[in-house]
Amino acid sequence: MPARPTFSFRPLTLALLATSLAGPGTSALAAENAAPLKATAAASSARETAAETEPKAKGEKGEKAEAPKRTAAPKPVDPLEHVRERLAEKLGATKPAEVPEPNVVRVVTRATAPVASARAPRLNAAASRGDPPSPLAERLATEHRARAEAAHAQWDYAGSGGPDTWGQMKPEFARCSSGLRQSPIDIRDGIKVNLDPVQFDYKPSAFRVLDNGHTVQVNVGPGNSIDVGGRRYDLVQFHFHRPSEERINGRQFDMVVHLVHKDIDNRLAVVAVLLDRGSAHPLVQNVWNNLPLEKGDEVAARTMIDLSALLPTERSYFTYMGSLTTPPCSEGVLWMVMKAPMPISSEQIGIFARLYPMNARPIQSVSGRLIKESN
Repeated sequence: MPARPTFSFRPLTLALLATSLAGPGTSALAAENAAPLKATAAASSARETAAETEPKAKGEKGEKAEAPKRTAAPKPVDPLEHVRERLAEKLGATKPAEVPEPNVVRVVTRATAPVASARAPRLNAAASRGDPPSPLAERLATEHRARAEAAHAQWDYAGSGGPDTWGQMKPEFARCSSGLRQSPIDIRDGIKVNLDPVQFDYKPSAFRVLDNGHTVQVNVGPGNSIDVGGRRYDLVQFHFHRPSEERINGRQFDMVVHLVHKDIDNRLAVVAVLLDRGSAHPLVQNVWNNLPLEKGDEVAARTMIDLSALLPTERSYFTYMGSLTTPPCSEGVLWMVMKAPMPISSEQIGIFARLYPMNARPIQSVSGRLIKESN
């Protein structure tokens, strides 16, 4: 019975590997080494085929096969070794260590030096050497600290948050130092003309008292307004300053109350009523009776106030264009300062002074503004 032919898969595997390396989907390196692999695979296949068929042929003629002489066989050359070496050269890798698996490609990359993190702190060379800082460095450090303190400071009437620093605290406060129509002013040399009287439409109203950290502010209900030059302004709130912020021919009064109004276009008009030491003022006392116990608190009063009681009987006034007297010091504010003061008692002044001994902005430059005065 004829012997069944046997096959070796190793030459076939090498041939397939060589063909795949030379295929269109491989890299240039694989294509370059595909031809040697094909030749090696073909030679190996021929040798193994000859070795298998020669004994079978002799057996069929009845001849006794001679035992092969045992000689030291040369160490087999791995056909993939060439591929590994070329691949290592292309990748810039070190030569891999010998491994028992002949068909495994191992690539060892070069170790690189660690890259310093971009966020790592930079050392100051002068400080590390113990050198004293330069005058420029000291000045820059001082200015940086001043800006940082100003950014976190709360505006006030004295100290680090005083009026001289308002303009540098925030971008929106810049007008406090750069504006040309700032308030308050010392009212002098007004042009006497026949000013139209301010038409007050005040009535008894509910109110709430707020200690906002800078003054005592009274928020009133709707329905109170003034009419100036044919434009209507609604009363929003009124508040107090000690001493008076405005001066008339250099004279400063004990206190002043500012009644803040706003029109439909959000333009502001402020009526200032000067308060001079004298008898007690009933409306002021009503406000003091409802003072909140804590700053930031707001107390809703159970009574009503008649805002007309704040106004003097004589309604002549000074008028000019100015600004808010507190940050952000917005300009374009219409000011009307009543010429006749209203009385307030020493006790009532003392109550406010317990909360705010001084909350008046310094006098600002007139800057050539036109001031009108009622005849």
